[in-house]
Amino acid sequence: MPQPIKPPAARRLFTALWPDEATRAALARCRDGWRWGAAAAPEPTERLHLTLHFIGSVPEARVGALLEGLRVPCPRFGLRLESVRRWPNGIALLAPKVVPRELIDLHAALGDRLRGLGFATESRRYEPHVTLARHAGGSALPGPTPVDWQVDGYVLVESRSREYLVQRRWPAADRLTP
Repeated sequence: MPQPIKPPAARRLFTALWPDEATRAALARCRDGWRWGAAAAPEPTERLHLTLHFIGSVPEARVGALLEGLRVPCPRFGLRLESVRRWPNGIALLAPKVVPRELIDLHAALGDRLRGLGFATESRRYEPHVTLARHAGGSALPGPTPVDWQVDGYVLVESRSREYLVQRRWPAADRLTP
């Protein structure tokens, strides 16, 4: 008789802006405009996103409280990603030149909520970006390929080895309703 599959004792979680199909396709076109070096590992199309907060390993017993506690105000807003860069650690990315106030506020509200729920948040300055590839040190930077993104909410994502699974979506709204 087969053994039942045990759920993981903890989940690896993060909050993110998750692109719609048209935005994801535009991000993929930007990624595909690079000339990647031999060691580069381009990010798979289905994993392209903009991280808000990396939460890390969350015990299964705390996931429910996290799901209920992460609801914060999020208006619809436009985000223009137009700066292609490569960080010294080999991450190739696409970032905004101007970070919209709504993104700053959403990041701050989620950080406050996470800390209120007993989760640590990063202390370094938030630099919103979409990772296009890792190990991209020998890759040639392309010309700018702007991507305009109409943000319509945020998500909680579980990272499982090679796939990202959206656990919950919080749609944008002008106000939170009780």
